[in-house]
Amino acid sequence: MTEFKDQDLTGARFERVGLSNAWFRNVDLSGAVFRGAYMENVDIDGAIGNLRINGVDVAPFVEAELDRRYPGRVKMRPTDAAGFREGWDLLEALWAQTVARARTLPEERLHERVADEWSFIETLRHLVFATDAWVLRAVLGDPSPYSPLGLPHDEMGDIPGIPGDRTARPSLDEVLAVRAGRTAAMRKVLADLTDERLEGMTEPVPEVGYPESRSLPVRRCLQCILIEEWEHRLFAERDLAALGA
Repeated sequence: MTEFKDQDLTGARFERVGLSNAWFRNVDLSGAVFRGAYMENVDIDGAIGNLRINGVDVAPFVEAELDRRYPGRVKMRPTDAAGFREGWDLLEALWAQTVARARTLPEERLHERVADEWSFIETLRHLVFATDAWVLRAVLGDPSPYSPLGLPHDEMGDIPGIPGDRTARPSLDEVLAVRAGRTAAMRKVLADLTDERLEGMTEPVPEVGYPESRSLPVRRCLQCILIEEWEHRLFAERDLAALGA
């Protein structure tokens, strides 16, 4: 098996190449063209837009079907401050159900990865980091809010001052205690949020960190948290089902 990692294959041409059972993870396929492709039992997830299959843009059909399957999904695209509060209330309720489901498994299983995706506890650690970055730092201006238990995304690389111990194995209760503080911070931000503030920009944080030191749309920062929380809960539910089986 040939492994391609951290390589730029932009503009590459593949012809008469066997890719059956290949595994693609964190790849950018924007603008890719497939001609004479044979696809059966193909599984794709990610940010998909303007995806044409045999001349048909299937992305709108996919979005409509996901909204049908998960009625709460439309609440992750709020248009005003009240909508953000409503979406967050839903997320907290859904996560409470997911955590309750996780507690039915032996804790050791919550450290297990399914198909090399993050474990349940790693997922919670990543959401702690996401809130630290996009709410505590970007929106609230704390230059270094990062919890030692936070877990940055794999592609971020090392940034001075940001912890990211990928070998740590905290207990579920330890991670949930940290996460409770982060969800409370998000709740407070949304409680004070006005439509005017939502359309404003953040103040740049001069210290090195993540996200980088620049002014950002407040809407983008808060939307990022809604999407992260929604998508990672679905991933967690999928993997908990596999672990439970």
